[in-house]
Amino acid sequence: MRLLILGPLDGHFGTAGKIALARGASVHHADDIESGLNALRAGQGADLIMMDVRLDIAALIESLKIERIFVPVVACGIGNDAEAAVRAIKAGAKEYIPLPPDAELIAAVLQAVSVDSHALIYRDPIMEKLVRLAEQVAPSDASVLITGESGTGKEVMARLLHRKSKRAKAAFITVNCAAIPENLLESELFGHEKGAFTGAVARRVGKFEEANGGTLLLDEISEMHPRLQAKLLRAIQEREIDRVGGIQPIKVDIRLIATSNRDLEDDVRKGNFREDLYFRLNVVNLRMPALRERPKDIELLAEFFVKKYAESNALPQRRLSAELREKLIHHPWRGNVRELENTMHRAVLLGRGDEIGIDAIMLQSFKPAESAENPVAARVGMVGRTVADVERDLILETLQHCLGNRTHAANILGISIRTLRNKLQLYRQEGVSVPHPSEAGAAA
Repeated sequence: MRLLILGPLDGHFGTAGKIALARGASVHHADDIESGLNALRAGQGADLIMMDVRLDIAALIESLKIERIFVPVVACGIGNDAEAAVRAIKAGAKEYIPLPPDAELIAAVLQAVSVDSHALIYRDPIMEKLVRLAEQVAPSDASVLITGESGTGKEVMARLLHRKSKRAKAAFITVNCAAIPENLLESELFGHEKGAFTGAVARRVGKFEEANGGTLLLDEISEMHPRLQAKLLRAIQEREIDRVGGIQPIKVDIRLIATSNRDLEDDVRKGNFREDLYFRLNVVNLRMPALRERPKDIELLAEFFVKKYAESNALPQRRLSAELREKLIHHPWRGNVRELENTMHRAVLLGRGDEIGIDAIMLQSFKPAESAENPVAARVGMVGRTVADVERDLILETLQHCLGNRTHAANILGISIRTLRNKLQLYRQEGVSVPHPSEAGAAA
């Protein structure tokens, strides 16, 4: 975990950095906001910024937003200063940590963004076989294509490959190709020079350079435009990139992993994805099984998520009822592990008594069995409605199910985050109420 500390490194603030270092974090320091931004632009990278509450938190967060540098910020200040804490949170900080620092609190904050939270939980034989294959190919530098339905844990598998590789001590950098507008993705990957386009206020190192010596994950690569695919192919073949607006090629040394929830071979046949790039990426293919294909993992994962969200919400640990366990095992889980996680998160919040029962779940297929067993009967309620109306209800119900998280909802629906946001904007214009991410404490 990479921690960037902004502010004078003395007294209690310096102690906080030492605690983080002792807890396994890689700690870097900058005296002020501009120095910190320059370090990030130069590709130093950070998983978390811890900054002095006396600095201009709002200015930092606005700069990060403008330059599309996605890293959470926590503020630190002397004592339990309620006003300082409120100002920091209103400015966009994720948390306020009082100083002198508490070692356990620092550890909890680090754990929240640590790769340890991306554990691969399994005991089903089909997953055991896949993990053995992943561990076998991890030490090589071969490109890996991880495929599977949305929510099956493709990024978690990518992190496992990195941890088991000879690059484990170097950076693991991710780029969600579906979440970044096409006109900005090239700059995100390859970086840009100052003045290369409107908004390029300074030289910015791209993700290829930031991942130098480590691993670069291109998530949902099927969403990449064919024009950019050609530049990516050159970067893979030549091991060098060109910054936008730059004139000098830059050598890079990375291990490339890509993911897709679509059939890339079909995209190749349709001309939507370059065949030469597909073969470059697909040196090793790891197919993540759907959750319904690994039934022995369902109960194990459900218990893991119940424990996780009970702890994070300071709620008592409750067991799953026998009836609920049975229903979980037989549910089809279209959204796979992600859907199960969201379901158990909601169940922890809604459950009452000594155990979590079926009444805390509220999944569509947990209603009377005839609707699931008789697909014709299930469709009767849709007759007479327009496709647009049914689509709107499906999108909004999925968004509500995901606690407002746009990225999770888009993955379950099988559409890009860009498409989802356009749909939601249209619904707002029509006067339809759309759940806001903050209402459920979820990220957009």
